[in-house]
Amino acid sequence: MSNVAEMSSPQINPGIDPNTMSIIVTKGSLDWAYPPFILGTTAAAMGLEVTMFFTFYGLNLLMKDLDLQVSSLGNPAMKMPMMGMHMGMPNIVSAIPGVDAAASKMMKNLMKKKGIAPIAELRELAVEADVRLIACQMTMDMFEYGQGDMIDGLEIGGAATYIEVATQSHINLFI
Repeated sequence: MSNVAEMSSPQINPGIDPNTMSIIVTKGSLDWAYPPFILGTTAAAMGLEVTMFFTFYGLNLLMKDLDLQVSSLGNPAMKMPMMGMHMGMPNIVSAIPGVDAAASKMMKNLMKKKGIAPIAELRELAVEADVRLIACQMTMDMFEYGQGDMIDGLEIGGAATYIEVATQSHINLFI
């Protein structure tokens, strides 16, 4: 390469559409549900073809009945605005019964106050925007879920299905 501009310009495989994105969704708690749905629906609104593959605990985000919680355990970055400041919660406090439920309620109230759409609404937007939602067959089998437990409008597929999508996507995210 002869100059810095050539070295820093992104190289796109000619066989890959630059307007494609895949997201592998592995976590199903309230706080981890937002990044894949916000990024997926935003990309779809910008004209990208988006596929989201839900595996392991991320599969919970496709359940008909969402009961998402947040866990403060092991999340030292979780500082909530309280009493005029941002307060963290020591991990030991998470051992007290009801703390996760209280933290979840606080988070949901804060999101509502700030006008942040609930996950069910973002998920509905993804379906309306033709985001391809794939539920991992192996995970469904492992946790003994059936298609009747899941929302309408999704596909069932395995790792090979995701790999096929990922190898043809310009942007691949692991969340």
